[in-house]
Amino acid sequence: MSEAAADHIRVAVVDDHEMFRAGVIATLRDSFDIVGQAADVPGSVAMIAQTKPQVVLLDVHVPGGEGGGGAEILTKSRAYSPATVFLALSVSDAPQDVGSVIRAGAQGYVTKTITGADLISSIKQVHEGYAVFSPKLAGFVLSAFQGVPAAGADDAAPAHDEELDRLSAREQEVMRLIARGYTYKEVAAELFISIKTVETHVSSVLRKLQLSNRTELTRWAADRRIV
Repeated sequence: MSEAAADHIRVAVVDDHEMFRAGVIATLRDSFDIVGQAADVPGSVAMIAQTKPQVVLLDVHVPGGEGGGGAEILTKSRAYSPATVFLALSVSDAPQDVGSVIRAGAQGYVTKTITGADLISSIKQVHEGYAVFSPKLAGFVLSAFQGVPAAGADDAAPAHDEELDRLSAREQEVMRLIARGYTYKEVAAELFISIKTVETHVSSVLRKLQLSNRTELTRWAADRRIV
Protein backbone atom coordinates (compact mmCIF):
# COMPACT_ATOMS: atom_id res chain seq x y z
CA MET A 1 0.00 0.00 0.00
CA SER A 2 1.35 3.43 -0.86
CA GLU A 3 1.75 6.13 1.76
CA ALA A 4 -0.89 8.19 -0.01
CA ALA A 5 -3.40 5.35 0.23
CA ALA A 6 -2.52 4.75 3.85
CA ASP A 7 -3.48 8.32 4.61
CA HIS A 8 -7.08 7.48 3.74
CA ILE A 9 -7.53 4.55 6.11
CA ARG A 10 -10.65 5.30 8.14
CA VAL A 11 -9.89 4.90 11.84
CA ALA A 12 -12.03 5.14 14.99
CA VAL A 13 -10.80 5.28 18.58
CA VAL A 14 -12.59 3.64 21.52
CA ASP A 15 -11.33 4.44 25.02
CA ASP A 16 -13.08 5.68 28.16
CA HIS A 17 -10.24 8.08 28.98
CA GLU A 18 -11.00 11.36 27.27
CA MET A 19 -7.47 12.72 27.59
CA PHE A 20 -5.86 9.53 26.31
CA ARG A 21 -8.35 9.33 23.45
CA ALA A 22 -7.58 12.93 22.48
CA GLY A 23 -3.86 12.21 22.59
CA VAL A 24 -4.17 9.18 20.34
CA ILE A 25 -6.32 11.09 17.86
CA ALA A 26 -3.80 13.94 17.79
CA THR A 27 -1.03 11.41 17.09
CA LEU A 28 -2.96 9.72 14.27
CA ARG A 29 -4.70 12.69 12.66
CA ASP A 30 -1.94 13.44 10.14
CA SER A 31 -1.73 9.80 9.01
CA PHE A 32 -5.34 8.64 8.92
CA ASP A 33 -8.92 9.78 8.48
CA ILE A 34 -10.32 9.78 12.03
CA VAL A 35 -14.03 9.08 11.56
CA GLY A 36 -15.26 8.53 15.10
CA GLN A 37 -14.59 8.07 18.78
CA ALA A 38 -16.50 6.64 21.74
CA ALA A 39 -16.10 5.95 25.46
CA ASP A 40 -18.53 3.15 26.32
CA VAL A 41 -19.98 -0.05 24.90
CA PRO A 42 -23.31 1.19 23.48
CA GLY A 43 -21.80 4.41 22.17
CA SER A 44 -19.02 2.47 20.46
CA VAL A 45 -21.38 0.01 18.78
CA ALA A 46 -23.55 2.88 17.53
CA MET A 47 -20.52 4.86 16.31
CA ILE A 48 -19.09 1.87 14.42
CA ALA A 49 -22.47 1.10 12.87
CA GLN A 50 -22.77 4.70 11.66
CA THR A 51 -19.21 5.42 10.49
CA LYS A 52 -18.08 1.91 9.42
CA PRO A 53 -14.38 2.53 10.07
CA GLN A 54 -11.78 0.30 8.44
CA VAL A 55 -9.79 0.02 11.67
CA VAL A 56 -10.93 0.49 15.27
CA LEU A 57 -8.43 1.08 18.07
CA LEU A 58 -10.15 -0.68 20.93
CA ASP A 59 -9.51 -0.49 24.67
CA VAL A 60 -10.16 -3.75 26.52
CA HIS A 61 -11.84 -2.24 29.58
CA VAL A 62 -14.73 -0.09 28.36
CA PRO A 63 -17.76 0.54 30.61
CA GLY A 64 -21.42 -0.01 29.81
CA GLY A 65 -23.39 -2.66 28.02
CA GLU A 66 -23.35 -6.10 29.59
CA GLY A 67 -19.90 -5.66 31.13
CA GLY A 68 -17.99 -7.38 28.33
CA GLY A 69 -15.87 -4.36 27.46
CA GLY A 70 -13.91 -4.42 24.23
CA ALA A 71 -14.84 -8.00 23.39
CA GLU A 72 -18.53 -7.11 23.66
CA ILE A 73 -18.08 -4.12 21.35
CA LEU A 74 -16.29 -6.27 18.81
CA THR A 75 -18.95 -8.99 18.89
CA LYS A 76 -21.91 -6.62 18.67
CA SER A 77 -20.36 -4.46 15.96
CA ARG A 78 -19.62 -7.26 13.52
CA ALA A 79 -23.16 -7.37 12.15
CA TYR A 80 -23.17 -3.62 11.47
CA SER A 81 -19.69 -3.32 9.97
CA PRO A 82 -18.32 -6.75 9.01
CA ALA A 83 -15.32 -5.34 7.12
CA THR A 84 -13.98 -3.43 10.15
CA VAL A 85 -10.82 -4.81 11.74
CA PHE A 86 -9.98 -4.23 15.40
CA LEU A 87 -6.63 -3.48 17.01
CA ALA A 88 -6.74 -3.66 20.80
CA LEU A 89 -4.81 -0.86 22.52
CA SER A 90 -4.76 -1.41 26.27
CA VAL A 91 -2.75 -0.76 29.41
CA SER A 92 -3.36 -4.40 30.34
CA ASP A 93 -1.14 -7.26 29.25
CA ALA A 94 -2.98 -9.83 31.38
CA PRO A 95 -3.59 -13.15 29.57
CA GLN A 96 -7.34 -13.11 30.18
CA ASP A 97 -7.67 -9.62 28.67
CA VAL A 98 -5.61 -10.55 25.64
CA GLY A 99 -7.52 -13.79 25.19
CA SER A 100 -10.96 -12.22 25.46
CA VAL A 101 -10.54 -9.83 22.53
CA ILE A 102 -8.50 -12.22 20.40
CA ARG A 103 -11.19 -14.89 20.71
CA ALA A 104 -13.78 -12.23 19.86
CA GLY A 105 -11.91 -11.55 16.62
CA ALA A 106 -9.39 -8.73 17.17
CA GLN A 107 -6.68 -8.61 14.51
CA GLY A 108 -4.02 -7.47 16.97
CA TYR A 109 -3.20 -6.36 20.51
CA VAL A 110 -0.67 -3.74 21.57
CA THR A 111 -0.10 -2.08 24.92
CA LYS A 112 -0.24 1.63 25.66
CA THR A 113 3.54 1.78 26.07
CA ILE A 114 3.75 1.65 22.25
CA THR A 115 5.30 4.65 20.49
CA GLY A 116 3.28 6.83 18.17
CA ALA A 117 5.29 5.70 15.14
CA ASP A 118 4.80 2.03 16.01
CA LEU A 119 1.08 2.56 16.56
CA ILE A 120 0.73 4.13 13.12
CA SER A 121 2.65 1.21 11.64
CA SER A 122 0.47 -1.31 13.52
CA ILE A 123 -2.73 0.26 12.18
CA LYS A 124 -1.42 0.05 8.62
CA GLN A 125 -0.43 -3.58 9.13
CA VAL A 126 -3.78 -4.76 10.49
CA HIS A 127 -5.51 -2.90 7.69
CA GLU A 128 -3.39 -4.87 5.23
CA GLY A 129 -4.45 -8.11 6.88
CA TYR A 130 -1.52 -8.83 9.15
CA ALA A 131 -1.85 -9.84 12.81
CA VAL A 132 0.05 -7.41 15.05
CA PHE A 133 0.96 -7.97 18.70
CA SER A 134 3.35 -6.54 21.25
CA PRO A 135 6.35 -8.94 21.42
CA LYS A 136 5.85 -9.91 25.07
CA LEU A 137 2.27 -11.02 24.34
CA ALA A 138 3.23 -13.65 21.75
CA GLY A 139 2.86 -16.60 24.12
CA PHE A 140 -0.53 -15.42 25.40
CA VAL A 141 -1.76 -14.85 21.86
CA LEU A 142 -0.70 -18.29 20.66
CA SER A 143 -2.47 -19.87 23.62
CA ALA A 144 -5.60 -17.83 22.96
CA PHE A 145 -5.73 -18.97 19.34
CA GLN A 146 -5.18 -22.57 20.41
CA GLY A 147 -7.74 -22.33 23.19
CA VAL A 148 -5.35 -23.65 25.84
CA PRO A 149 -3.89 -22.08 29.01
CA ALA A 150 -0.68 -20.09 28.64
CA ALA A 151 2.48 -22.10 29.25
CA GLY A 152 3.26 -22.41 32.93
CA ALA A 153 -0.22 -21.24 33.92
CA ASP A 154 -1.62 -24.60 35.10
CA ASP A 155 -2.48 -23.04 38.43
CA ALA A 156 -3.72 -19.75 36.99
CA ALA A 157 -6.88 -18.14 38.27
CA PRO A 158 -10.14 -19.48 36.88
CA ALA A 159 -12.00 -17.36 34.36
CA HIS A 160 -14.45 -16.37 37.10
CA ASP A 161 -12.70 -15.05 40.22
CA GLU A 162 -15.13 -13.73 42.82
CA GLU A 163 -12.51 -11.55 44.52
CA LEU A 164 -11.32 -10.05 41.23
CA ASP A 165 -14.93 -9.48 40.19
CA ARG A 166 -15.35 -7.15 43.17
CA LEU A 167 -13.08 -4.65 41.43
CA SER A 168 -14.19 -2.31 38.68
CA ALA A 169 -12.32 -2.38 35.36
CA ARG A 170 -10.39 0.76 36.34
CA GLU A 171 -9.54 -0.66 39.77
CA GLN A 172 -8.20 -3.79 38.09
CA GLU A 173 -5.95 -1.69 35.85
CA VAL A 174 -4.61 0.24 38.84
CA MET A 175 -4.20 -2.97 40.84
CA ARG A 176 -2.13 -4.66 38.14
CA LEU A 177 0.21 -1.69 37.74
CA ILE A 178 0.69 -1.29 41.49
CA ALA A 179 1.34 -5.03 41.78
CA ARG A 180 4.02 -4.73 39.08
CA GLY A 181 5.85 -2.15 41.19
CA TYR A 182 4.68 1.09 39.57
CA THR A 183 4.69 4.16 41.82
CA TYR A 184 1.49 6.17 42.22
CA LYS A 185 3.00 8.84 39.97
CA GLU A 186 3.83 6.26 37.28
CA VAL A 187 0.34 4.76 37.45
CA ALA A 188 -1.17 8.22 37.11
CA ALA A 189 0.95 8.93 34.03
CA GLU A 190 0.21 5.53 32.48
CA LEU A 191 -3.56 5.82 32.93
CA PHE A 192 -3.84 9.58 32.40
CA ILE A 193 -5.44 10.15 35.81
CA SER A 194 -4.39 12.18 38.84
CA ILE A 195 -2.25 10.81 41.66
CA LYS A 196 -5.17 11.51 44.00
CA THR A 197 -7.41 9.31 41.86
CA VAL A 198 -4.79 6.56 41.94
CA GLU A 199 -4.71 6.77 45.74
CA THR A 200 -8.49 6.54 45.87
CA HIS A 201 -8.52 3.46 43.63
CA VAL A 202 -5.76 1.75 45.62
CA SER A 203 -7.62 2.36 48.88
CA SER A 204 -10.76 0.91 47.34
CA VAL A 205 -8.89 -2.13 46.02
CA LEU A 206 -7.29 -2.86 49.39
CA ARG A 207 -10.62 -2.47 51.15
CA LYS A 208 -12.51 -4.71 48.72
CA LEU A 209 -9.83 -7.41 48.83
CA GLN A 210 -9.34 -7.04 52.60
CA LEU A 211 -5.61 -6.39 52.23
CA SER A 212 -3.44 -4.08 54.31
CA ASN A 213 -0.77 -2.76 51.92
CA ARG A 214 0.71 -2.97 48.44
CA THR A 215 3.04 -5.81 49.44
CA GLU A 216 0.04 -7.98 50.24
CA LEU A 217 -1.60 -6.77 47.04
CA THR A 218 1.43 -7.82 44.99
CA ARG A 219 1.39 -11.27 46.61
CA TRP A 220 -2.38 -11.57 46.02
CA ALA A 221 -1.99 -10.70 42.32
CA ALA A 222 1.04 -12.95 41.85
CA ASP A 223 -0.78 -15.91 43.39
CA ARG A 224 -3.43 -15.49 40.70
CA ARG A 225 -0.90 -14.91 37.92
CA ILE A 226 -2.63 -11.70 36.86
CA VAL A 227 0.39 -9.38 36.83
